[in-house]
Amino acid sequence: MPRVKRGTKRIARRKKILKRASGYFLTKSKLHQAAKEAVERGLKFAYAGRRMKKRQYRSLWIVRIAAACKLNGTSYSQFINGLKKAGVELDRKVLAEIAVKDAAGFTKLVDQAKTAKAKAA
Repeated sequence: MPRVKRGTKRIARRKKILKRASGYFLTKSKLHQAAKEAVERGLKFAYAGRRMKKRQYRSLWIVRIAAACKLNGTSYSQFINGLKKAGVELDRKVLAEIAVKDAAGFTKLVDQAKTAKAKAA
């Protein structure tokens, strides 16, 4: 069986990891094993962070909608319930944008939610 020298593949793999670890402190950016551990750990946090980002944005939108609802004399839960009964299918991202940029439009949505809730009750 012929002898296999892993020169180019091995060097390329190590260079890729060390490139990802550039900017890390001390041996984590210089030595392959430490860099590999640090990069894998960082990727794990990045994966979790992408999911947490979605949660944080949704909670931010809810806070903004709730604040605008309070200004219009209703609660967030009553508003969302009224919108569902009215058949308005706007997501929280769009509702938050309307609440921040278009107060008059949001007031119309609140009125629409209130009337739909009154009809259902």
